[in-house]
Amino acid sequence: MKRREFTLGAAAAALPGLLSQPAHAQSGKGYTELGRRAPVEAPPGQVEVVEFFSYGCVHCKNFEPMFGAWKKAAPKDVKVRLVHVGFQSSFEPLQRIYYALEATGQVEALHAKVFEALQTERKRLDKPEVLFPWVAEQGGDRAKFEAAYKSFGVATQLRRAVELQEAYKVEGTPALGIGGRYYTDGSMAGGFERMIQIANTLIAQERKKG
Repeated sequence: MKRREFTLGAAAAALPGLLSQPAHAQSGKGYTELGRRAPVEAPPGQVEVVEFFSYGCVHCKNFEPMFGAWKKAAPKDVKVRLVHVGFQSSFEPLQRIYYALEATGQVEALHAKVFEALQTERKRLDKPEVLFPWVAEQGGDRAKFEAAYKSFGVATQLRRAVELQEAYKVEGTPALGIGGRYYTDGSMAGGFERMIQIANTLIAQERKKG
């Protein structure tokens, strides 16, 4: 599949039009090195790892437990952040969910639940009239979440997410960006476990560079 193609057949496992499929052909190394370094937020002495994902992606839902466990065990010099991709306009409602959760400090509590509600329970969380009551049902502060969801700050985060996915040339989800220099995804690496192994190798490589 070419970059950023989507199939409605595959999307039946999630929400129509929102499931992205890995598009890289598998390479020998399992990753690519960027020709131009992507921006990073990690301070000097730390290696940044970015997970590119979408709540509408069944592969991301399956990868989430593995990546979450790896993130918790990551060394202190590794800064991990998540970026919800925005390949097309239909992704925006789900992007807003993630960045509103981030703005209100509810990612840890609700991140996995969003995947479950969307993909298993088939709740239309891409619709505010469904989403806002659902957040309250999970024990979240509806008023704060709703304000964040509609805020300029979240809109800015959406724009930055697209800029970063372009800098890393993200072709599918889930994908990892390491140190602003390297990119891998499930198709390129040949599986989720291999993605993690590659990330560990590249982190060690970046650490040696100082």
